[in-house]
Amino acid sequence: MRKNILILGASYGSLLGTKLLMAGHSVSLVCTAPTAHLIKREGTRVRFPLRGRDPVDVDSRRLPGRLDAVTPAGADPSAYDLIVLGMQESQYGGDGVRALMRRIARSRKPCLAIMNMPPLPYLRRLPGLFVDALESCYTDPELWDGFDPARVTLASPDPQAFRPPEAAKNVLQVGLPTNFKAARFESAEHNALLRELEAGIDAARYEVGGEMLEIPVRLKLHDSLFVPLAKWPMLVAGNYRCVRRHDMIPIREAVHADLERSRRIYEWTAGLCMGLGAAREDLVPFDKYAQAAEGLAKPSSAARALFGGACHIERVDRLVQCIAWQLGTECAVLEDITGFVDARLAQNRGRPAQPAVAEPPRFAFAAEPALA
Repeated sequence: MRKNILILGASYGSLLGTKLLMAGHSVSLVCTAPTAHLIKREGTRVRFPLRGRDPVDVDSRRLPGRLDAVTPAGADPSAYDLIVLGMQESQYGGDGVRALMRRIARSRKPCLAIMNMPPLPYLRRLPGLFVDALESCYTDPELWDGFDPARVTLASPDPQAFRPPEAAKNVLQVGLPTNFKAARFESAEHNALLRELEAGIDAARYEVGGEMLEIPVRLKLHDSLFVPLAKWPMLVAGNYRCVRRHDMIPIREAVHADLERSRRIYEWTAGLCMGLGAAREDLVPFDKYAQAAEGLAKPSSAARALFGGACHIERVDRLVQCIAWQLGTECAVLEDITGFVDARLAQNRGRPAQPAVAEPPRFAFAAEPALA
């Protein structure tokens, strides 16, 4: 049965949107008015790398699903079966988006986030976290007021994609075609919806030159609440280490310049996730990640945004740091990372760097040795 999906964010969101269109669903992308006009006129293009052959450009106009594009003011959440949050956390307070978020919360529709920064309602589903103490890590924590945690879940945004600098805003290129790994909802009904979408994506094919091709990037629903945390070790060991005091480096260099040090940072962060309740099998082994990082020749999006003058980015680095404090541990490398990001943000905002966020009271969890 065709489902109606609203996706906030026409850039990264168009990746999952394309896979849903391939499965025959209706997708509406929330974006600015100029981008909406472009997508209505020309559709979207997502370029997927395929093993052993040339990349394939998937044109939304050739897909069985129906694509639309709307501005935040024009989106009615009550008309959709699922809301996908595909923007960066720092963008949800933008013009019109804040009001749309309030309407989404009131609609009580299930929400699947494909963000690096986990929504606060999702964190409230994780046992043992003092979530109120984590609000300082968010650009605008009040955005999440009114959302029912049972109706919000998270998918690890493992697929890497970017908009080529010379391309129009309806074009996206996939760099690393891995899968969206979603944690379950509380409701069996909402989980059944995700499983239906998962099955449709699995079965979909795209015709190229008379050949029906399987296109990578799938949606995978997991019973574990903690599967999306698998992204945190990758972000700490790779993405945020692209940020240095005076410049940025590619993810590949951040990981492979000192592979054993990267391994220790990765395993420290994985241990933090397991301290919250994740099982080892919920996470990605370091060697598998390191192999994937060999193909990531660009700095992370966070680093590019910082050195492009952004005044706000997703602060997963700060979130992991604050959670570590709650669990009674810390990582010296992470302290350096957050310091570099703080300093660059302060420079972009045109004011002196502020002192690091005050350390909250430590909780009675078993402490692990700090990683130097």
